[in-house]
Amino acid sequence: MTAGTLAYIFWRKIALHSIFWFLVLSFFSYFLGAPNENLFYSGSFAAFLLPVTMATTYTTIYYLLPGFLLKKKYLLFSLYSFYTLVLSAFAIVISIFYGFVFMLNMDYHGMPAPGRSLLSMMVLVYLVVILVSAFILLKQNYSSIAENRALENKFLEAQLKLKEQELHYLKLQVHPHFLFNTLNTLYGHALKKSIETPDMILKLSNLLDYLLYQADKPLVSLSSEIEHIKDYISLEQIRFRDNLLVDLDLPAATENIEIPPMLLIPFVENSFKHGQAVDGKLKISIRLQADKEHLQFTIKNSVKDDQQSETQNGLGLKNLKKRLQLLYPDTHSFSAEKIGNSFEAHLSLIHSKVYLHG
Repeated sequence: MTAGTLAYIFWRKIALHSIFWFLVLSFFSYFLGAPNENLFYSGSFAAFLLPVTMATTYTTIYYLLPGFLLKKKYLLFSLYSFYTLVLSAFAIVISIFYGFVFMLNMDYHGMPAPGRSLLSMMVLVYLVVILVSAFILLKQNYSSIAENRALENKFLEAQLKLKEQELHYLKLQVHPHFLFNTLNTLYGHALKKSIETPDMILKLSNLLDYLLYQADKPLVSLSSEIEHIKDYISLEQIRFRDNLLVDLDLPAATENIEIPPMLLIPFVENSFKHGQAVDGKLKISIRLQADKEHLQFTIKNSVKDDQQSETQNGLGLKNLKKRLQLLYPDTHSFSAEKIGNSFEAHLSLIHSKVYLHG
C-alpha cells in the first residue's frame, strides 16, 4: 500500500470512530436526561461517562477478544473480563461522584434516577461494550469464512489446473512407436511408388490433426472418434498386410453422442502394441454400443498362452484408468483380463455424466 492509501485508511477509521462515539454520547444524554433538566446537565453527565465506556470497549475489542476469546482461552477471557468489569465499575463511581458531584457541584439527590444507580450505569456502559463486541465478532466470523472460502477456492483452482494438465497429458498418450512404424511403412511404399501411398498420407494427416488439435476440445462427436479409429486401423492393416484380422462392430448413427477426444483410440493402440499373432495372425475384435445415456466398448486381441500380462499392466491402460477416473469418477466401470489366447478390455460408462475440468 502507498502512504496515501494508509493515510486515507487511518483518517477514515478516525472519522468512523468519532461519529460512533458522538452517537453514543447523544444516546447517553437522552437516557440520562430528566424531563425538567437542561441539555448541559444531561450532556455533562454523559461526557463524564463516555471515557469509561470508550476505555472498556477498546480494552474488550482490542485486548480481550483477540488475545483470549478468539484464541479459545476461555478461562483467561472470563478472568480478565471480570477484572475489567470491576475496574469499569470503579471508574463509573469516580466519574459520577468525583467528576459530576464535586467538579460540577451538582446535587447528588437531585440527579435523575438512572444517574444515582451504579447498576444502571454499568448496564448502560456494558450495553455499548456488548453491542460493539458482537459486531466485531460477527465481522471476524465473516472475515474468517471469506478467508477460508478464498483458500478453498485457491486450493480447488490449483487442483483443477493439476487435473487439467494431467488430462492433457493422458489423452495424448498414443505411443510414438505407432508414428515411427507408420512412417517406416509409408517410406517403404513411397520407394515402391505404391498407389496406397497418397491414401496413407491422407489418413495419417487426418489422424495427426485429431491427435494434436482436436484433442484440445472438451468433447467431440462419437462418430469423429470412430472415423479416426478406422483410420488408425487402416494404417495398421497396410503395415500388417495379411497378418492382421480385424473384426469391427461399430454403430453408424452417433452424431448426437459426445465423448472426450481420444477416449477409445488408446484402447485400439494398446491392442496393436501388445497383441501377438496366433496361428500367424494378430486378431483384434472391437464392439461398440451407444445410446443417449450409455456407452459399452469391448476390445479383444490375441495373445500367446505363455505371454506375460503386459497388456493388462502396461502404462497405456494405467493412463486410461487414470483418465477415466478423472472424467467419469462415479459413472464408469472398467475391466481387463487375459483369458487363454485372448486379452479383453471392457468399458462401460454414462457418457452424459462426463466431468469436464476447466
